[in-house]
Amino acid sequence: MVIVFLMISLIVVFLFVYNKVFDGNKFIKEISPLFRTIIEDDYEFLLKLRYEGEDIDIQEIFEKRVRNGIMAFIISCFLALLLGKFAFLAIVIALVLGYLFFKLPYIKLKNMYKKYLHSVDLLLPYYLKGLEILVQHYTVPVALSKSIHTAPKVFQSGLIKLVAKIDAGDSSIKPYIDFANEYPVRDSMRMMRLLYRLSLGSQENKQEQVMAFSKMVSTLQNKAREIKYQERLDTMEKKTMVMLFATGGGVMALLFMSMTLMM
Repeated sequence: MVIVFLMISLIVVFLFVYNKVFDGNKFIKEISPLFRTIIEDDYEFLLKLRYEGEDIDIQEIFEKRVRNGIMAFIISCFLALLLGKFAFLAIVIALVLGYLFFKLPYIKLKNMYKKYLHSVDLLLPYYLKGLEILVQHYTVPVALSKSIHTAPKVFQSGLIKLVAKIDAGDSSIKPYIDFANEYPVRDSMRMMRLLYRLSLGSQENKQEQVMAFSKMVSTLQNKAREIKYQERLDTMEKKTMVMLFATGGGVMALLFMSMTLMM
């Protein structure tokens, strides 16, 4: 009886949606502000980073998250009814699944951001090494401008903004701090402060400041190399463990088959 009722309900809902008596998209638009209370603080920032340079509708993407969460909740409830196990616990599980489906796009964005920061962390010392060579021959603003085309792609948009602010007459530390905030990785803030001080230094003590900058860059490069080496070791260890488990499992399976045949 319950299954028949569900089938009739599904047909009625389908006919309502098909004949546009009930507008699902309009319903999602109307209730999406209710979900704004649980939206993450950095969600819009992560979206803009993910689709950098693309024209995106943040509201539309958010509404898609809401729709996925609601659909997961409804489907879970229907499945519980079909299995004849619809109770308070089933509603709680459906709510949890709905929330997880709503949260999943954000979790993916967060993981993407972590990988992005990790790549920035490893690339920054090598960019700064090239910048160090340019600083020895040019002023810091000119060196920054010349470094744009040879810099890793991930830094180019930030460098363009940094140089544009300096060219516009901003001689404060703010453009350098903004760059460091855009790439918030290990020692980026300290390096930008050091670079700013280098831009203010006189020609007499420039060599001294360049040497200090060079030492810092070398330290960062050594850290980056250590991280890469450790990552290679971890990858090799994981592969070795997988091979050992696969070999051990295969041997155990063969022994079990042999014992079964002997019996």
